[in-house]
Amino acid sequence: MPVADTSPLISGVAERYASSLFEVALEAGKVDAIGAALDGFQALIDESADLKRLVLSPVFTAEDQTNALVALAQKAGLDALVTNFLKVVAGNRRLFALPGMIKAYRQIAAAHRGEVTADVTSAHALTAEQDSELKAALKGVTGKDVTLAVTVDPSILGGLIVKVGSRQIDTSLRTKLSTLKLALKEVG
Repeated sequence: MPVADTSPLISGVAERYASSLFEVALEAGKVDAIGAALDGFQALIDESADLKRLVLSPVFTAEDQTNALVALAQKAGLDALVTNFLKVVAGNRRLFALPGMIKAYRQIAAAHRGEVTADVTSAHALTAEQDSELKAALKGVTGKDVTLAVTVDPSILGGLIVKVGSRQIDTSLRTKLSTLKLALKEVG
């Protein structure tokens, strides 16, 4: 039986929670600090299979999730606003949407600063020079400062996939090879 697509639900939940956190952070004058703390927490999730399971699995009780996250947040020295945010999210059984909330917060904060976020997929990590060249090129196209959210995916083989708003530019080698393979099938 296919699983229902819950991404719009997660997206809506994520945006509401991120928006609320942003308003509190803005009022406290901590927009960038909260963003950095959330990025750090996302890195912890990405590095730990156990933490990822705790965040995404409905098997754990809200109390277990809350206690574990509060202990982790205190050990990591996270801002009290972030710790309280994690308590609310866990208490409301919305931890499954936490990665989306962190991404939505980044986008809201970037928009507040007059920046636009570009999701970039690369076959390997970008050098500092490549990073600044890509930012400059995208600024020329968008007319705004650009923040890069880079994901490394070796399966694209080479090149980049860049998403800015509703636009996508795919220069990946995987896509070029697929296009070539399709063209050769049509010729043969």
